[in-house]
Amino acid sequence: MTKRAFFNLYNHGFIRTALCIPSVRVADPLFNAEQTIDLANRAAGEGAMLALFPELGMSAYSNDDLFHQEALLKGVLTALGHVVNASKRIPSTILVVGAPLCVGNRLFNCGIVINGGLIVGVAVKSYLPNYREFYESRQFSPAEEGLISAISLCNQENVPFGNDLIFPVTTLRNFSLYIEICEDLWVPIPPSSFAALAGATVIGNLSASNITVGKADYRHSLVSNQSARTISAYLYTAAGFGESTNDLAWDGHALIYENGTLKAESLRFSQEPQVIVADIDLDRLAQERMRMTSFGQNARHHRQALSRFRQINITAPIPKKKLLLAEGPARFPYVPADASLRNQRCCEIYNIQATSLAKRLLASQSDNAVIGVSGGLDSAQALIVAARTMDLLGRPRTGIKAYTMPGFATSDKTYRN
Repeated sequence: MTKRAFFNLYNHGFIRTALCIPSVRVADPLFNAEQTIDLANRAAGEGAMLALFPELGMSAYSNDDLFHQEALLKGVLTALGHVVNASKRIPSTILVVGAPLCVGNRLFNCGIVINGGLIVGVAVKSYLPNYREFYESRQFSPAEEGLISAISLCNQENVPFGNDLIFPVTTLRNFSLYIEICEDLWVPIPPSSFAALAGATVIGNLSASNITVGKADYRHSLVSNQSARTISAYLYTAAGFGESTNDLAWDGHALIYENGTLKAESLRFSQEPQVIVADIDLDRLAQERMRMTSFGQNARHHRQALSRFRQINITAPIPKKKLLLAEGPARFPYVPADASLRNQRCCEIYNIQATSLAKRLLASQSDNAVIGVSGGLDSAQALIVAARTMDLLGRPRTGIKAYTMPGFATSDKTYRN
C-alpha cells in the first residue's frame, strides 16, 4: 500500500457519509434541484461516498393537494433529470433524493438512488401517516400498492422500483445500502429491520419530520435504538428551512448513528443549507454481527421474509485522494468525554465491583477482606472498592485488613502513598 493510499479512510474499512439539508421552495422543483446539486458537490468535496437528502426534497414536502397537479409532477421529472445529469461529475458519490412519482395512476413517495449519471433504483415509502397533523394517504399510495417491480424514469428503462431494494456497493467491502422513508421508522417493525437481517449495513431515512416540543429527543431514541438493534449505521435527514409553515414547523434535524452511538447531528432551526458528515466503521459493524450469534439466528428465523429482497449492485469508484478520519481516534476511547456521563460510568463500575465482592464475602462467610496495598493506582482502586463493599454490607471498615507490600524498587513517595 502506498503512503497516499494508507492515508485514505476507505482503505481501512471506513466510509464517509453525508446528510444534506437544502433550502427548498414549495412547488419549485428547478430551484430545489439547484440546491440539491450544490450540496451534492459539497458532499463530494468532503469525500463522502453517500449523500442523503430529505423526503420529497425535489418538490418540497408541504405541497398538500398540489401533489396532484400535473405541472408539479412534470417539473419534478425535469428537475430530477438535472440532478441525474449533474451526478456524472461526482461518480464516487451515491445520491439519494426524495421525489413524488406517479406510477400506474398512483402517486408514490420515493427515494431515488443515483450514481454516476444513472438512476440505480427507486425506494418507495411503505407506511403513510394519516393521524394528527398528517394526511399523506390523501395524496400518496403505500409501496404495497405498487403493482410493478421496475419503471421507466428519466429516459432509463427497467429501473428497479419498490420497498425491497438493497444496494450492495461492489467497490467497498461491507457497504450495503437500504433506504426507508420517514414514517417507516416509526412503526413497530420498520422495514429496515428485515433489510439489515438481509445484509444491509447502512440504512438511510429520507424524512420531512416536522417539529413539536420534545420530538427531537424522541427522534434520537428511535434512530439510536434502530441502529443498535440492527447493528448498522442509521442516517436520518429531515426537511428544514423553506417548507411551508401554514400549519407545521420544521427544524432540519439530521442524525447519524453507528451501532447506537451518535456520530453527527445537524444544527437545528438553521436558515442556511447544511452538510454534516460522519465516518462509519463498516468493518466494525460486520464483526459485531459476526460476534452476536443471535443476529444470525434471527435472520434464519425470518429467512422467508428476507427472500423477497432484491440485490441491486452499485459500482461506484472509491475516492482516491488523501482522506483522514473526520474525527481522529479519541485520546481515551473507553472513557466518555462528557463529564456527567463519565461520573455515571465510574459510579456504575464501582457498584459492579462492590456488589460482586459483597457476594463473595457472603458466600465465603468471611468477616474480613485482606488486601495488599502497593501505593500504586490499582491497589488504591481496589481498596476503595473494598471500603464501598463494607458500606454496602453495613459492616465496619475495620474489617478491611490492608498491608503494605514494599519491594526493592518501592520509592519513599510510593510508600507514603
